[in-house]
Amino acid sequence: MSQYHLGEFEEVVLLTVGILYGEAYGIAIIDEMEKRLHRRVSIGALQTVLRRLENKGLLDSILGDATSIRGGKRKRYFSLTQNGQRVLNDAKDQRLALWKAIPKIAFK
Repeated sequence: MSQYHLGEFEEVVLLTVGILYGEAYGIAIIDEMEKRLHRRVSIGALQTVLRRLENKGLLDSILGDATSIRGGKRKRYFSLTQNGQRVLNDAKDQRLALWKAIPKIAFK
């Protein structure tokens, strides 16, 4: 079992970074989450969670090249660490175990 317990938003951010493998930067993460989950995500909330997950060792980041389109500003790309992958797998296993424990009669 994982030492780090994910909040729902943290889990969704980690999953989205995995989905966007190699292309996970702020706006792309927001766009993907809003498209898939049909809910609004603020850049401030996302940046806070990305920093927290990076500080916990669940994400790594690198700066991309500066582009003229962004006025010379570089994108920060995020990727899952091995620990991040392990924590996500633990969360999935915990959820599946709970789903399997629900008696069929409970869904009548």
